[in-house]
Amino acid sequence: MADQALAESNTYNAAEDLIGRNLAAGRGDKTAFIDASGAHTFGDVERGTNRFAHVLGTMGLSREARVLLVLDDTVDFPICFLGAMKAGVVSVPANTRSTARDYAYIAADCRAEAIIVSEALLSVVLEEITPADRPRIVVSGADAHGHALLAELLAVEPEEFKTVATTRDDMCFWLYTSGTTGGPKGVVHLHSHLIDTADLYARPVLGINETDIVYSAAKLFFAYGLGNALTFPMAVGATAVLLDEPPVPNVVVDLLRREQVTIFYGVPTLYGMILAGDDLPGPGEHAIRLCVSAGEALPPDLLRRWRERTGTDILDGIGTTEMLHIFISNRLGEVHPGTTGRAVDGYELRLLDDENNEVGPGEIGVLEVSGPTSGLMYWNQRAKTKDTFRGPWTRTGDKYTRDENGIFTYCGRNDDMLKVGGIYVSPFEVEAALVSHEAVLEAAVVGQLDQDELVKPKAFVVLNQGVEASEATAAMLRDFVKNDLAAYKYPRWIEFLEDLPKTATGKIQRFKLRDDG
Repeated sequence: MADQALAESNTYNAAEDLIGRNLAAGRGDKTAFIDASGAHTFGDVERGTNRFAHVLGTMGLSREARVLLVLDDTVDFPICFLGAMKAGVVSVPANTRSTARDYAYIAADCRAEAIIVSEALLSVVLEEITPADRPRIVVSGADAHGHALLAELLAVEPEEFKTVATTRDDMCFWLYTSGTTGGPKGVVHLHSHLIDTADLYARPVLGINETDIVYSAAKLFFAYGLGNALTFPMAVGATAVLLDEPPVPNVVVDLLRREQVTIFYGVPTLYGMILAGDDLPGPGEHAIRLCVSAGEALPPDLLRRWRERTGTDILDGIGTTEMLHIFISNRLGEVHPGTTGRAVDGYELRLLDDENNEVGPGEIGVLEVSGPTSGLMYWNQRAKTKDTFRGPWTRTGDKYTRDENGIFTYCGRNDDMLKVGGIYVSPFEVEAALVSHEAVLEAAVVGQLDQDELVKPKAFVVLNQGVEASEATAAMLRDFVKNDLAAYKYPRWIEFLEDLPKTATGKIQRFKLRDDG
């Protein structure tokens, strides 16, 4: 009896928690998600997740089996993601902008027994998965194209389901990294991690509550978007708006107005693109009370212009797939432009030099973080796991400085740093200087060898509309940077581009610029 009582006290299921707390609070009829098909209540989500848990059982998936989710941002994502948790099945959301080769790799690597895929993505997902190796396919959409249709499967299953008795330390879901340092790596996360991100970051830093209406430009399959648009609103009973199309500026601005969004989560690239247009509502013309940025460091000039145009702050922060969400952040009333802010309570940080010694204030070091949301491992990649997950510490690969007040400033990725004349130069610092010029929309800086085979900064610049891409413009920008930064940091070469190469999260792919340069 004592053993049974102990087992029951350790029982915890993330889906049961996120849904059940809203039903217990009387929010069953409150809107949880708004997508292209309309509003969906917390009660709808409960019934949908229960039905999907039954679907997995009917398909023969047992506890800890993996189901690959290649889903656009519609209500089917939370239904499948949370429904799998209720069944004790591990869901593996995948990037909806991946290649056919990536889908085939991830499906094989996680040993997916089923793939739930949006109709528009079906042909790409199946392109390189041979019929003999193909898991069971379920299609979210109007036409299953010869496979099973999700809506039809859900319609015949019961609305009640007894949640599998998982624990806080059970495997819950995997997220694959974008693969910027090699092939995609599956980060294993536990049931406790979702609510921990809400309790440590969303509640105390954002002050999110049930009256909020949130929109995240980052999609649900990203760690950033998953917290923004699923975990955080469900943790407090807020409403999330889902967009199943690319977050282009005019569409996003229209959504912000139409849905009266109160918390907007974006990335620096999108904020810059929105500011370049004329549609952004000003103070008194919108309901936004708070904006958040992650993915890339936020240039201070962009923050300044956003404040002037909207009257709202952007809280810059950093999180990783390995840590699930943001663990360094600025705060309302404590925004330090050009910095990432300070540690989120509940996380410890340290900066290490090349010999793994902690560096002092003002010195550049590689960031490591310790906290309760750290991934368990990279699935099936022992060597890379040991290199990143170092006991209680998780190595991020980001370079930072910290001042005497515990404020962290981003200096670039470990492999992005430039050593010019024996002195480290952060490409982000040079980029921020360039972007502060009114002629520049975006900029990326990499290292290039000069005639003496010494590294010097080279800038790739996207100009604002109407600005001529000429040597005179390049000379003007070089002089501008010289006046803003130490002389050795200015870009020796400036190349003008129509667009910068980016990942699906909006991060600049500097390695492509280095290769092309």
